[in-house]
Amino acid sequence: MNDSRLSLSAAVFDFDGTLAKLNIDFHLMRKSVVELIDSYDISPHVLENLFTLEMIEAGRSLISQKNPKRVSAYLRQANELIENIEVEAAKSGKLFSGTREMLQELKKRKIKTGVVTRNCRSAINLVFPDISDYFEAVVTREQTPLVKPHPEHLRLALKKLHVLAVSSSMIGDHPMDISIGRNVGTLTIGVLTGSSSLNDLVHAGADLILQKASDLLDVIA
Repeated sequence: MNDSRLSLSAAVFDFDGTLAKLNIDFHLMRKSVVELIDSYDISPHVLENLFTLEMIEAGRSLISQKNPKRVSAYLRQANELIENIEVEAAKSGKLFSGTREMLQELKKRKIKTGVVTRNCRSAINLVFPDISDYFEAVVTREQTPLVKPHPEHLRLALKKLHVLAVSSSMIGDHPMDISIGRNVGTLTIGVLTGSSSLNDLVHAGADLILQKASDLLDVIA
């Protein structure tokens, strides 16, 4: 990309690893979901390469084929399980330094802001209780049946913001954030505050990579 500053109508952010550190124990979460699926007499081994939410959905499909009457109980247990882990992590989570200041400055520059996250709203609110004061659209997993990397998650946020993808950016720390942005047609910006490396984000096809989300202010008009 050239050195000219970017012109954006909207900036959409991932949450955990991008705006905040939540310290979610994903190993425990996956292990717990595997054990839950196994308790329904379904072999979880064919599902273990999936992300946790996709593993839960695949488990639902298998359980519905074997015993449809047990699906509701399974989904309730699965959702409670992962939400409890997320909320527990959020209790010690915190926003990255400069996050609120960045969002205030984006508002001054008339750039709309949104969040798309696979996390639950309860955990987000623990870390960022006044999040609605800073974002015009916050789309957690409860608000969409199709979570990222499915493009509909980001499309829903852009729809709420009333902006076009071509004039917006998707900012995140994970290759799936880059993937969803590329699929929808936004500018894609990777940040190095999460678990992904520079090479991970380059390989995912990020248009731009920053040390942290607040560095966005240095590259936009």
